[in-house]
Amino acid sequence: MELILEKPSFSALAADLIVFGVFQDESLSDALKNCDAEFPAEFLAEIEELCKQENYKAKSKETLSIFTQKKITARRLILVGLGKKNDFGPNAVRKASATFARQFASKTAYTHVALGLRFDGKKELIQAAVEGWFLGSYTFTLYKTQNDNGANETGDKTKRLSFLDQQLDDSSFEQACARGRAIAEATCFARDLIAEPACNMTPTKLAQLADSMTCNLLTCEILEADEAARLGMGAFLGVAQGSDQPPKFIAIKYSHPDAKRFFALVGKGITFDSGGLSLKTAAGMETMKYDMSGAAVVMGVVRALLDLQAPVSVLAVVAACENMPSGTATKPGDILVAMNGKTIEVNNTDAEGRLTLADALCYVCQQKPEAIIDVATLTGAVVAALGKAAAGIMGNDEQLMEKIIDSGKAAGERYWPLPLFDEYKETLKSDVADLKNAGARGEAGSSSAGMFLKEFVEGIPWAHLDIAGAGWMDKDKEELNKGGTAFGVRSLSYFILNQIENESASPV
Repeated sequence: MELILEKPSFSALAADLIVFGVFQDESLSDALKNCDAEFPAEFLAEIEELCKQENYKAKSKETLSIFTQKKITARRLILVGLGKKNDFGPNAVRKASATFARQFASKTAYTHVALGLRFDGKKELIQAAVEGWFLGSYTFTLYKTQNDNGANETGDKTKRLSFLDQQLDDSSFEQACARGRAIAEATCFARDLIAEPACNMTPTKLAQLADSMTCNLLTCEILEADEAARLGMGAFLGVAQGSDQPPKFIAIKYSHPDAKRFFALVGKGITFDSGGLSLKTAAGMETMKYDMSGAAVVMGVVRALLDLQAPVSVLAVVAACENMPSGTATKPGDILVAMNGKTIEVNNTDAEGRLTLADALCYVCQQKPEAIIDVATLTGAVVAALGKAAAGIMGNDEQLMEKIIDSGKAAGERYWPLPLFDEYKETLKSDVADLKNAGARGEAGSSSAGMFLKEFVEGIPWAHLDIAGAGWMDKDKEELNKGGTAFGVRSLSYFILNQIENESASPV
């Protein structure tokens, strides 16, 4: 798709569709004047009369569709309400762009769409619009022989996407488009990984996909079970031993020659979670292919950084395996030994993700990054606490957590801090080992899981992102898709890019 910066006049723009933003209670004539654009007086009067008839107030997301009947060059005009001007920002632009992409990108014959969303020369608004369009037009149709219309044609039919802005220069526009497109496409790449059925997205396939990303800036090391055993990864292998699928420990290293910062990302990579011998219900297993969302997210972040040639070093690690019940599966009461020598009594085999993350965290600690961030669909408790509106965030470094939260706000992904009180460690005490893998039932499940992980980070600045709720949606909405959302790719990409653009900042 071609992304073009247009300097309006709207009346002469030969687009199939113009989407034009209006602030709440702002007249169309004032909106056009503020954008240095004009409509023919007769057409403008007709639109304003229609707004009166329809009581159109340009409230947030309120739309009014107008077929132009050749009174301007574009075939169709849609007014979109941007809400109150003081509340306007990148998230509003991202959501508006995604909404129209979802509505028009694959379902109409419009090949040239123009967005006039009041960018006012701001790069962050252009970037948000680009992200929104690519995120909103995302679909996964690999296994569909027909779509809802009975045809097998899918995908975004838009060939040219124009951005209407009088103030932005070409260089800033290109930078905003490059960043927005890279982050959105990386998110869609991660969504594809999550959408694959577990029969195809096995640990082996995930490792092959990671290895296929290698290039001059990116290396990938795959550790087999015997090598993981030699390194002492007993917690990871304890989860994997119930499955016929061989586990794969994946270490992706992105290294730019100009890098001054080094971060580690750890993604939970359970390609299917049955619960093990602590078996889930049938309904509880239906979406468990998404239990490798953390893995998809960290791979997506690496892809975004690679596309942008970002001057940073990032180690992304995934301990990939299945959690299955069998005669060889870990049993409740078994004791596993993690890579750092700590012993773990398994009192719940469905609390498996933290076991695999424990060894992955130990591994990245040996590489001495300046900060570690793990991403995991870890607990049902975080869904109960926050629903799908936000992910939980915990950690041992307030500054790191605040920076991720702020990056999430800019990227349109919300995080809510949860505590790691010392009392939660009491619930992890075991009579026969250093700790149990699951705390008191029904009490602070997300925080006790975070406290378990804290035992394996060796004091390095660390944040834990529990995306179990925000990582899966039951319906399409704005920039979020039904199914696995790859929540975290945007915010972590924003976070890392922000850090390297502020090299003088104190390390997190």
